[in-house]
Amino acid sequence: MNRLIPLAVATALLSGCVNLAPDDTRPALASALRFDPAYRPDGTVVASQLSYRDWYPDPRLQALIATALENNRDLMAATARIEQARAQFRIDDSRRLPSLVATASGTRTRQATAGNPAFGAGAGSGNLPTSFTFNRYDIGVGVSAFELDFWGRVKNLSDAARANYLASVATQRAFYLSLIADTATTYFEIIETEEQIVLAEATAASRRDGLKIAKLRLDAGVTSALPYRQAETLLTQAEQQLSSERLALAQLRNQLAVLVGGTVPEALPEGLSLQAQADDRRLAAGLPSELLLARPDIIAAEEQLRAARANIGAARAAFFPSISLTGNAGLTSASLGNLFDTDGFGWSFGPSISLPIFDFGAREANLDLAKALEVEQVANYDRTVQQAFREVSDALAGREYLAQQIATLERARNAQVEIARIARARYREGVADYLEVLDAERNLFSAEQQLLATRRAWLQNRATLFVSLGGGAG
Repeated sequence: MNRLIPLAVATALLSGCVNLAPDDTRPALASALRFDPAYRPDGTVVASQLSYRDWYPDPRLQALIATALENNRDLMAATARIEQARAQFRIDDSRRLPSLVATASGTRTRQATAGNPAFGAGAGSGNLPTSFTFNRYDIGVGVSAFELDFWGRVKNLSDAARANYLASVATQRAFYLSLIADTATTYFEIIETEEQIVLAEATAASRRDGLKIAKLRLDAGVTSALPYRQAETLLTQAEQQLSSERLALAQLRNQLAVLVGGTVPEALPEGLSLQAQADDRRLAAGLPSELLLARPDIIAAEEQLRAARANIGAARAAFFPSISLTGNAGLTSASLGNLFDTDGFGWSFGPSISLPIFDFGAREANLDLAKALEVEQVANYDRTVQQAFREVSDALAGREYLAQQIATLERARNAQVEIARIARARYREGVADYLEVLDAERNLFSAEQQLLATRRAWLQNRATLFVSLGGGAG
């Protein structure tokens, strides 16, 4: 038995002498890695070194993200897929070494002889015993059908399983970041919608007061029915917008409940308004090559390509002979007390070889399939990189131009406030008709709505840039 273990180790060391997989090099990309310098003034904050708690100042949003990361069902499924891939890698990697199996047995056999009456004629004659009792005890260790991996087939299968495991880890990380971004963007939409509702309620209340004044003026014969109907139209527009925003808020809250994995916790910290969410910190885009190391979706695509190449090596190895070893060694004795004497030691060793001759093209087809899968993974990797750079470039552009839009809309809103004030004063003095007030009120309401929507878009773009640069660790 002691002789078999070194033999098994030696055969394991002989395996993996040749690797038939393609070279594991990062493929050349179809497009150049660059960010447009027109909207890329770098900041000083590195996204990949920040936690979401460092990036989002709102304590309510921090609590929601933490709940989502703990309870989201899709994230749980992605984590379970990591465990599946890890177990599969351990299974495939275990085949690179021989499996040793220890056995022990004991038997006691009673055998009748010819002197036994059960044998018929001659029974009872002579002095021969009528039966014999045999004892047999065995203990040993064996190796069953261990493949000598001369062509790297088992090693490549193990490498493919390892790459798939690492790809599942990166995919889970990508979903982790995506969940942070989805929770943040949904939360910002909820805040905007709540502020839109407050705006619509205040506007509707103001227009109800305007409608009462228009009714009094109509009853007093100061004006015609037209200003009254125009004031009524203004009120119905505000009420319609209010109903629409309330519906959107209900749907967004349902969406948030799904993201956090069930029910939104009730005991949450007080949140911040849209305007209070603003932060002057600017993320550094960094070098384009750094994005390849920070984005988990790019890492996952690269690992999937590595797995495809390893599968090519395994498919090529199938064209060569397969050599397997079977062996065992052990001790046998008729007496349990003498079982471990060296006189009872025995062993057996049996190599076997399997040489493929003709399989109707199955191995060629399997190799063609593996090569086609590699081509697909190269294209997927290139597409993933292009998509990543597009997301970062879009977010960098949004950082510049959405900020400009907010500044412009704030000036426009302030101007509309003055226009509405002047129009109401002119109408009260009889200088202008109510159509001027109608236009001013409608434009002011629209300007305030647009400003809220753009602030929300700026915050969502900020969240997208944070995640697209690989931020959100911890």
